[in-house]
Amino acid sequence: MMANVKDMIQELKDREARVLQMGGDKAVAAQHEKGKLTARERLDLLFDKGTFCEIDMFVSHRCTNFDMQKVDIASDGVVTGHGLVQGRTVFAFSQDFTARAGSLGEMHSKKICKVMDLALKAGVPFVGFNDSGGARIQEGVDALSGYGQIFFRNSAASGVIPQISAIMGPTAGGAVYSPAMTDWVFMVKNSSYMFITGPDVIKAVTGEEISFEALGGAKTHNEKSGVAHFACESDEDAISRIRRLLSYLPANNMEDPPLVESGDDPHRTDPALDSIVPDNPNKSYDMKAVIRAIVDKGEIFEPHEYFARNMVVCFARLNGRTIGIIANQPKILAGCLDINASDKATRFIRFCDSFNIPLLTIADVPGYLPGSQQEWGGIIRHGAKLLWCYSEATVPKLLLVTRKDYGGSYLAMCSKDLGADMAFAWPTAEIAVMGAAGAANIIHRKEISAAENPEAKRQEKISAYNELFANPYVAASRGYIDAVIVPSETRPRLIAALEAMCSKRETRPPKKHGNIPM
Repeated sequence: MMANVKDMIQELKDREARVLQMGGDKAVAAQHEKGKLTARERLDLLFDKGTFCEIDMFVSHRCTNFDMQKVDIASDGVVTGHGLVQGRTVFAFSQDFTARAGSLGEMHSKKICKVMDLALKAGVPFVGFNDSGGARIQEGVDALSGYGQIFFRNSAASGVIPQISAIMGPTAGGAVYSPAMTDWVFMVKNSSYMFITGPDVIKAVTGEEISFEALGGAKTHNEKSGVAHFACESDEDAISRIRRLLSYLPANNMEDPPLVESGDDPHRTDPALDSIVPDNPNKSYDMKAVIRAIVDKGEIFEPHEYFARNMVVCFARLNGRTIGIIANQPKILAGCLDINASDKATRFIRFCDSFNIPLLTIADVPGYLPGSQQEWGGIIRHGAKLLWCYSEATVPKLLLVTRKDYGGSYLAMCSKDLGADMAFAWPTAEIAVMGAAGAANIIHRKEISAAENPEAKRQEKISAYNELFANPYVAASRGYIDAVIVPSETRPRLIAALEAMCSKRETRPPKKHGNIPM
C-alpha cells in the first residue's frame, strides 16, 4: 500500500532529525568540552537569524573500502548552504568534526564545490569553516581529487568574490592549501592549527620536538609566518569578526563596497594632529593614532595586526566609503620596509584593487631595512612586489606624507610616479633621496675631511641639506605633491579628494596577466 503524504512528510522530518544529531550526543559534548562550537552552531552565528538554507543535507559517501558501506556519516561530515549576513547573501560550508572527524572524501568535496560554484554564479562572498582530520584515507585518490577540485575553484574565484576561511580545529597536510588560497584566514587561539607535516613527522624526520601550538597555532601563523590574518579568542569572536569584515566588502568585483552612514562630520578637524609628529626626527609616534583621528568614528578593522608590525594595513571608512589604508609604523623598526612588510602590504593592496576599494597610503619611511639577512632573503624581489602592485592598481589612490619619505621607499609607498591620484603632505614632511646626515657625508666628503674641524663642517652641511630638502616644498614645486596641508585638516581634505576620485576610470594594456616578481 502506498504511503500517504502525511507519512512521507513525517519520514522527511525523521530523516532531518537524524542528520541534525550530527555525530551524536557524545561527539557533540566532546566538541563543546574543547571550547569549540559545532558545525551548525557556527553557521547559525554567521548568518542572520533564521536565514540559513541548507543544501545537500542527505548527501552520503559512496566508499565501500574497509567496510565503509556500513558507516553512516551525517551530511558526509560537512554542512553547506546559504543565508544572509547583514541582509546580504553569503554561501558557506562548515566541516563537522563530530562526524568522522570532518574528514574529506569524494562527496564531502562535491558538496563544498557545489556551494563554491553557486557563490561564483551568484557573485556573492564565500565563507569556509575548517575543522577536519584531513583526507579520508579509506577513499584514497578520490579524497585527493576532492582537494584538487576545491583548489581549482579557489583560484577561479580569486578576485571575483571575497573568499574567507576560518580555521576552527585541525587543518593539516593538503587541507591547509585551500585556506591559504583564500583572501582572509581567521584562526582561534588554542583550538586551531595549520601545518603541512605535524609534530610527530617532524620528530621522526629531523629529531626536532615541537608542540602543535608552537608549530602551527594561531599565534605562530599570525606573528611568524603571516599565513593567518586574525587571531581570535574563540569561535564566537572569529565569527563576529568575519561578519564585521564582510560589512566593508562588496559582494563581488563588479560592485562597489556598501556605503555606511557613520554620523561622523566629514568636515571634522582634529587639532591633536598638529602636534602628533615629534620635533625630534628620531622620536617615534603611533601611526594608528593618526589613522583613527582621520577615519569615521576612529574605527579601523586591522588584518595582520601581529605580523610585520612596521607596516599597518587596515580597513576603515571616510564619509561612509570603505577605504584600504597602508601606512608605515614609526614605532616599529622606525617604519622601515622589509621583506615581510612588503609582502603584507602587497597582498592587501591587490585585494583592495580587486574589489574596488580605494587606497590611502600614509608614508613615514626612512628606507629599506639594511642587513645581509634581508638581502639574502630577497628584499629586492619582495620590495619589487610593492612597486608592482601599486602600479597595477587602478582604484583611486591617495597619498599622505607625514614625515620622512626617503629614496626608493618614497617610490614604494605609492608616489605620484606609481599612480597616486592625489598626494598630500604635512609641513613636517621630508621628501628626499636620503636623510641629511648620509647625504652630507656623500656630497661633501672631501670638504668635510679637509676641514680644520671635520665634525663642525659636517654639521654645517647637514643643516644646509636639511634646510634645502627636509621639507615638502621642493616636491610640491615639481608637482609631486599636490598640496601641503595643515595636519588638523587632513580628514576633510582626504574626503574631498576621495569624493572627487570615486568615479575614476583607468585601464592598463590588454594582456593575459603580468609576471609579478613572486
